[in-house]
This record gives sequence, structure tokens and C-alpha cells, in this order.
Amino acid sequence: MAAPTNRFDTLMEKLRGEASGCYSWSNGPRDRYAPHSHPYEKVLYCVDGSITFGLEQEHRELELKAGDRMVLPPGTVHSAVVGPSGCTCIEGHR
Repeated sequence: MAAPTNRFDTLMEKLRGEASGCYSWSNGPRDRYAPHSHPYEKVLYCVDGSITFGLEQEHRELELKAGDRMVLPPGTVHSAVVGPSGCTCIEGHR
């Protein structure tokens, strides 16, 4: 296997070592996700830009910037607002 050549490849290699069903997604500046949850543990890396997750039950926010990682336990209600430059994230589940 060739060595990773950029941040995306490096982070995707890490994610594939800890989660399955890995994929990437991107959003434009200030896009929003309404509160929701997942029945699985979500592992997410912010590859580029920024995104702020609202952790509804904890009444707190968590901002992720390029290179940051987050793990959400199953059933965690969360919302999100993309930062001013948009974002690219990768995620998987376990």
C-alpha cells in the first residue's frame, strides 16, 4: 500500500482502521443539519473547513476544524452548522 499523499488520504486511512462503511461528504458555507440521531456509533473527521455540532442533550457545541475527530455514541441527538468556508468530512460507523 502506498503512503498517504495528503490530509484526506491520511485521515481516511486512519478512519478505515477504526470504522466501517467509510465515506466522504461536503457542504457549502453555513449549511445546517436539524437535530437527529443514528442507531450506530459515528466516527467523523473534519478534513477541510469547519463544522460545529450541537450536542442537544448536553447543551453544548463542539467545533471541528481540519484534522479534528469526533465520536458520537449511538442515539446521540446532534445538529450541525457548517463554517464560513464550507467543510469536507469523512465518517464511518462501528
